[in-house]
Amino acid sequence: MTPRSADRTSTTLRFALPVPRSTGFGRLPLLVCRLALLVFSLAVAVTGLVRAGEVAQSAPAGGVLKSEFIYETAPFPQCHASTLAETPTGLVAAWFGGTREKHPDVGIWFARHLQGQWTAPVEVANGVQDGTLRHPCWNPVLFQVPDGPLLLFYKVGPSPSTWWGMLIRSSDGGQTWSAPEKLPDDIAGPIKNKPILLADGRLLAGSSTEDQGWRVHMEWTSDLGKTWQRTAVLNDGQTVHAIQPTILQHPRGKLQILCRSRGTGKVLQAWSEDGGKSWSELADLDLPNPNSGIDGVTLGDGRHALVYNHTPRGRSPLNVAVSADGRQWNMAAVLEDTPGEYSYPAIIQTADGLVHVTYTWKRQKVKHVVLDPAAWK
Repeated sequence: MTPRSADRTSTTLRFALPVPRSTGFGRLPLLVCRLALLVFSLAVAVTGLVRAGEVAQSAPAGGVLKSEFIYETAPFPQCHASTLAETPTGLVAAWFGGTREKHPDVGIWFARHLQGQWTAPVEVANGVQDGTLRHPCWNPVLFQVPDGPLLLFYKVGPSPSTWWGMLIRSSDGGQTWSAPEKLPDDIAGPIKNKPILLADGRLLAGSSTEDQGWRVHMEWTSDLGKTWQRTAVLNDGQTVHAIQPTILQHPRGKLQILCRSRGTGKVLQAWSEDGGKSWSELADLDLPNPNSGIDGVTLGDGRHALVYNHTPRGRSPLNVAVSADGRQWNMAAVLEDTPGEYSYPAIIQTADGLVHVTYTWKRQKVKHVVLDPAAWK
């Protein structure tokens, strides 16, 4: 029963209370009593309506406005590693799907959000090498270039230790795509999380390798993927294990990366003051990481939001945390808290100020959640 209906019921009950009958001048006190009772009951009803209005206007817990699956049925049984972007024609998402992770039939699937609904998934890239050889695809990453093409980075190869980077482009919001381009041998592209466009025109991507342990490095391109540069690795992969950095932007050009880790049980962080060309040593952040993917975004108001699994083990719950400085984080929303795998999130803020998150839901579907960051304290 809603607050409004509850108050109306109680008001009706008050009006139904029996009042003793009286005669003569004794009716005057009776009339006064009835008027007092009527005023009191109306006051209760009005108060209830105001309170009900306040409840209706308040933001839902965590600022969650919508939670939906991008698709209900698909031509593949499993999916993982979603990504999303806002294009001039609307929101788009991609992920890898197939029989199971590492199976050769795994391709990159794509959907557009049109007129309030997601289109049916379509495969836009695969790992076919020739008539007899096909490799699985991995970890797509979407990025919409301002006044430019939509970029879709992805990986192809038998495993994360042997894969290579690929890139396709779309000039019409994902309706059609260019022929696949292989990235240079020492460039993997953004490994899981979206790149950021810096003020100097460079597209900076967080990358990593798994062929000599888990090692993070950063890559950038000044010509939308035609040529690339990169840093050396930021960790040795033997004493510190980290992959899949997400990039946050701070005042005066300072940058921060947050990384998935193995061994420490914590999210790892590093800082740069020269546009991502050099970085501090990776160090623990006071947020748990159960060897699971994360993603973050710097909001228009300067705060930072991070989607991650707030647990020492497993991939539930899935949470959103918010920070003013990238160091101290507060819980903002709980997206999932029941048993299961809720993992590999992606997060962006769209032009209307809302925040969109996608993530793997039990390896069966891709879930999309819309949040209002104004609700986060």
